[in-house]
Amino acid sequence: MLRSTRCLAATCLLAWLLPPAAWGQTDPPEAKKSTAAPKTREIDIRPVAHDAWGNSKEKVRDILVSAASELWGAFPERSLKPILVEPVGGPITLFDRGPGGEYRVRLDTGDNLWAQWAFQFAHEFGHILSNYDEVSHRNQWFEETICEVASLFVLRRMADTWSHDPSPANWKKYAPALGKYAEARITRAQLPEGMTLPQWYEANARRLAMTGYDRDKNTIVAVQLLPLFEKSPASWPAIGYLAAAKKGHSESLPDFLKAWQARCPEKHRPFVAAVAASFAIDLDKVQLGQARE
Repeated sequence: MLRSTRCLAATCLLAWLLPPAAWGQTDPPEAKKSTAAPKTREIDIRPVAHDAWGNSKEKVRDILVSAASELWGAFPERSLKPILVEPVGGPITLFDRGPGGEYRVRLDTGDNLWAQWAFQFAHEFGHILSNYDEVSHRNQWFEETICEVASLFVLRRMADTWSHDPSPANWKKYAPALGKYAEARITRAQLPEGMTLPQWYEANARRLAMTGYDRDKNTIVAVQLLPLFEKSPASWPAIGYLAAAKKGHSESLPDFLKAWQARCPEKHRPFVAAVAASFAIDLDKVQLGQARE
């Protein structure tokens, strides 16, 4: 069975293939410490053979590893099966695993579209880290939103990491483009003027509950939550408890966030409370609804 994910099918930007002089020298996003994993814990990502990769299969792997590492470094106690990646048929993460239990990710890209590789894969990697499952829930939009946060977070971190890259690959000159790509997404996904996130959520809650995959709306929320994750990158492991929070509880957002907090280790509970506070929800005042059979 397929997992429907709504990662951006980004437009090909020539800037990715041009030297910096062609699109201007701009500073990358304000420096933030990278969470890149030590090389000894390099994630096992395997682009599968496909004509759509062109002659870039090895470069694909390097870029996807770079993207994943910006999140993977926050999971020192986590281990994952290899991730098989195809360039077409997505963006999507399949529920069905490979013959050895491998995760299966399909993107919607190919050739030298670096922006698409990084952005789409970061979203799908967010699903993997959140222990995605097939449980139907009115708050599926929230997991999709967190995966949009992951995409923005990763691109901004990669911009900083690549700006200090000493490797022969010479990725340093492409770092500003990563930052500009993320900032363009953020600029297009702002709250309406004069509206707070709690007000916006109240006006859009019904639509979010109807479909978890309204990318534009999910991204608006993601932009509001991004500063919390950038301020506390060590809290990323909290997303690994989202799937457990969907099981056995009522589907109101306060109840869901309270269940998420309850399933997290103690050290991550203040972070979940901060996320809830973004929606004007005080989790100390939320009592979990009666468990559903």
